[in-house]
Amino acid sequence: MRAILGLWTWRHNPLRRASDRIEGWAGLVTALLLLLVPVAGVQAASHTRTALLRTVAEQRHDRVRVTATVLGPERGTHFDTDPETGAGRVGEVRVRAVWTGPDGVRRAGLANAALSAPRRGDTFPVWTDARGRLMPRPLDVASAEAHAFLAGVGAGTAAVVLLEGGRRVLVWRLRRARLVAWEREWRRTGPDWGRAGTGS
Repeated sequence: MRAILGLWTWRHNPLRRASDRIEGWAGLVTALLLLLVPVAGVQAASHTRTALLRTVAEQRHDRVRVTATVLGPERGTHFDTDPETGAGRVGEVRVRAVWTGPDGVRRAGLANAALSAPRRGDTFPVWTDARGRLMPRPLDVASAEAHAFLAGVGAGTAAVVLLEGGRRVLVWRLRRARLVAWEREWRRTGPDWGRAGTGS
């Protein structure tokens, strides 16, 4: 804001340097672009939401919920992480189980069961593809909405960091250039500073 006010104050000042004008314009352009950050965040959230809701619909269409039967617990695993939601589901254990897929084929393998103390013969739901292979549970709408919101916040934050960071780098370079110019001028005029007849 100081750079913007400086741009207005210095517009007719004979002492104005090119770097002052550039710094003022950089501040003005950055401020105007920052006003568009919320729009960018909303757009990012909207596009992400659309893509994720499409994924939700596809997964609900491609994955089938079937019932599995526990053959026995798998030792050493009491908590598993859902690779798509990125969160573990509390209370799930890894068990050896059998299930029949949508294709009618009976399969066996390791699965996550929401059972506190699984015993042989207990049943629990699992998700499979059309060929009966175990799949992670489909992404739900609430998770899709949460991911979209975070994407919007992340995009907005990244835009602010890039804009302000770019402006600060530019100002830093301009100030360094000024210091170099002042040093050069001082080396030229400094030795005669205060002497009578300087410049004669």
